[in-house]
Amino acid sequence: MGISLTEAAARHVADSLEERGRGEGIRLGIKTSGCSGLAYILEFVDERQPEDQSFESFGVHVIVDPKSLVYLDGTELDFVQEGLNSGFKFNNPNKTGECGCGESFTV
Repeated sequence: MGISLTEAAARHVADSLEERGRGEGIRLGIKTSGCSGLAYILEFVDERQPEDQSFESFGVHVIVDPKSLVYLDGTELDFVQEGLNSGFKFNNPNKTGECGCGESFTV
């Protein structure tokens, strides 16, 4: 299945990478955090690790480590604007629940 970006998310990442002036894409990962157990991590990638998996959408690479991919396979990242707020929305088919504030999730 892999990881995908919507066109809006890919455009936002591409613009951010261009503004930054370097980078191969973004890394999507997870960490133990919050009241539900897991939280998403997004960061720029300047150099891939040998074990990384890469998925491309609209010319933008999303890089995921194998341990995170188990929890993220099939996830779609969208970039949404709601009023004055904007940010990434994670559509993760593996998620079974999330905390009330939306900062962490369970699988």
